[in-house]
This record gives sequence, C-alpha cells and structure tokens, in this order.
Amino acid sequence: MNELPGDLLYTKDHEWLRREDDGLVTIGITDHAQGALGDLVYVELPEIGQDVAEAGEMAVVESVKAASDVYAPIGGSIVAINEELADIPEKINSDPYGDGWIVRMQPTDTFDESTLMSPDDYQQFIDDLDD
Repeated sequence: MNELPGDLLYTKDHEWLRREDDGLVTIGITDHAQGALGDLVYVELPEIGQDVAEAGEMAVVESVKAASDVYAPIGGSIVAINEELADIPEKINSDPYGDGWIVRMQPTDTFDESTLMSPDDYQQFIDDLDD
C-alpha cells in the first residue's frame, strides 16, 4: 500500500491534482500509475498556453513497457510545464507527488470536486483494482 498525500484529489485515470494558494492547480500521475508503467523513458509535455478540456489528453508518458496518455482532470489553460521531465522523466518514478509533477493549470472556472476522489476513496479504488 502506497502512502497517499492528504492534500491531493485523484481521478480514476490515476492522475492527481493539488489546488495551490495562487489559484493554479498542479497535476501529475499517481504512484500507483508510475509503478504500473515501470521505468519512464520519455514524457511528451503540452505547450504553455494550450487550453485543455476536462478529460482531454494533455501529456503522454512512455516507459519501457508502454505509452500512456495523461488526461486533464479539469479544464483549463496550461501555465507551466515541468521542463526537467524532458531530460529526467524518471523524476515521476522517484517522486510522483513532488518533483515529478507534470503541469500547472489555470482552471477555466470552478470545478466540481465531487467528480474527484479523496485519498481514502482513491486508496479503496486501487485496492479494488488489485483484488
């Protein structure tokens, strides 16, 4: 069982998001997702300024096993990307909830947190997947 940060919200597609004090939202993939993918070798990041629809593809992560799309848990505009991932994609493997963040977004408008999972709900979701 992985320890899930309590200040994050989670999706069924294994993304996490954190509301920042400045109104931006930081997004990455969960420890469960990076573990399932294995060693990451490449991350395709979106362009700064790109608008992304909720549930729209915003990035791609590739491992030695597979490539996987990363979906936007909310709609908004990309205001920052983790440029270090271009050279060091394995940061997602080593620190998925910290240095392995993928993008920062300005939400289009207020988003419905009820469509996202709390840490406890996400833990139950991944436990059920593993059964």
